[in-house]
Amino acid sequence: MANEDKKDFNAMLNDSKDMPKFQTITDEKSIEKYGGDRMYFAPPIDYDKVMRLVPWGKLLTVGAIREYFANINGADFTEPITAGIFVSIAAWASFQRNHDKTPYWRTLKVHGELNPKYPGGIEAQKKLLEREGHIIIQKGRKNIRYYVKDYEKALFTL
Repeated sequence: MANEDKKDFNAMLNDSKDMPKFQTITDEKSIEKYGGDRMYFAPPIDYDKVMRLVPWGKLLTVGAIREYFANINGADFTEPITAGIFVSIAAWASFQRNHDKTPYWRTLKVHGELNPKYPGGIEAQKKLLEREGHIIIQKGRKNIRYYVKDYEKALFTL
């Protein structure tokens, strides 16, 4: 996202965008990839609510949130693009608040990867996770990415 300092992320967080909603997809490749044709769209505030559940020292992935929403709503899968955007919106909304913070840094990308789109980027998320006892490792030479070592051992179950 760009110009974060000029955006009201809390307003975005509370704008449901006519969600929740379902959509039936017909693209065969997508149906095969996601395991069905019933796609769920969760509103941004729902991502924030789930991210708030993760206690100190525990972790969650965006994929686990998507699976959770699909399961409780009778869908085959939760739409992945909006999921990533709404997790970032929840992070920035929390960052903009002086109180009632969401521990967004505990929500990771796939395979335990840190999220460069969070406030302060990788360095800020890294510090917050290390403060909770997690070890951050670097992978890659040119396309460097950061991951929580053995993140699976600290996963929070929804």
